Amino acid sequence: MSVRGDARGLVGHAGAVLLRKCADQAGLTGALGAVLARLERSPVWDRGVVLVNLAVAIVLGATSMRQITLLAHQALLFGDPPSDSTVRRALEPIGADPVLLVRIAKARAKVRAHVWKLIEATETGFPWLTVAGKVLTGWVVIDIDATIVLAHSNKEGASATFKKTWGFHPLAAWCANTQESLAMLLRRGPAGSNTAADHLEAAIAQIPTRRRAKLLIRVDGAGATHDLLERLEGLNTTRRTVRYTVGWKITDVDGAAIAALPEAVWEPGLNQDGSLHAHAAVAELTGVNRRAGAWKTRLVVRRVKPSGRQKATLTGFEKRAGWKYSIIATNIGRMRAVPGSHQVQFIDVLHRSHASVEDRVRTNKAMGLRNLPSKVWTVNLG
Repeated sequence: MSVRGDARGLVGHAGAVLLRKCADQAGLTGALGAVLARLERSPVWDRGVVLVNLAVAIVLGATSMRQITLLAHQALLFGDPPSDSTVRRALEPIGADPVLLVRIAKARAKVRAHVWKLIEATETGFPWLTVAGKVLTGWVVIDIDATIVLAHSNKEGASATFKKTWGFHPLAAWCANTQESLAMLLRRGPAGSNTAADHLEAAIAQIPTRRRAKLLIRVDGAGATHDLLERLEGLNTTRRTVRYTVGWKITDVDGAAIAALPEAVWEPGLNQDGSLHAHAAVAELTGVNRRAGAWKTRLVVRRVKPSGRQKATLTGFEKRAGWKYSIIATNIGRMRAVPGSHQVQFIDVLHRSHASVEDRVRTNKAMGLRNLPSKVWTVNLG
């Protein structure tokens, strides 16, 4: 192949070549093909090639399996694209077989470990996160969030969501360091917005073993449940340190504890660049909230002057106080190699940087998550 700048021989969707070649060179295409080759004795199509081609087609704008034909632009490079029936045959057994899903996850993890070694060997090295001017050296950050995917046709598993829409409520985990999607769990519409406990192991299994020594897991919203926090604490071992920040649902007990805080304990909040926030303050709530003792976790409360949109949803306590409150549950006493990580100001800004996960959600929806390809649950699951 060669690239010229003379405006001759233009090819539509030329960027697809980079995606396909990246998957081939990284070993993803071959790894998937090896796992799926066990399904048939002599398949006409390598199933790894089919899945990678489908992913490329989605990037090019395909919204259904039929639009795999978008790859016809690349026929001279990759050959004719597979048919939509071939795509369906490749997806159906994946979603129907939990063992096969595990094998595919292991293949992905092996390829990811290879790619991370290549990243580490670059001049800039592995992308450690920087929060409020502090580099989280050695810490791999996993962000977990759920999102609504609307169903505009009669698809198996679609149902009413908590937002009074119709569709699905998948749960996903992303690596904040590399912005990669680690794991995706397709769920029906009524699934809770932060039932993340069962998703933890799948996400961690995608992190290369040598990078699992220090993990930070962030869950937004009112995600704190006894099950989740116990599972997070249980992930700590002699060889692995797991820290977490999780959104906490404010109750009347929490409101009373906040009201009991002396004004002197409030400290200015921080912006992501480490500068002081002009309209926010944070405080430690652990010692004055009796709920925290039962949960064996630290609580950090944040207050901010409410925006016009937030004023409509303020509680009676917040209206009287004139502040919008939020609480974070965390087990961070300190983070190794991150000075000042025990301070409530840092914990607050560290958790709020989780908001970058919204960019991952938007990207995933733009790249196909918004368009589940089939009416059949197992095909969409695959």
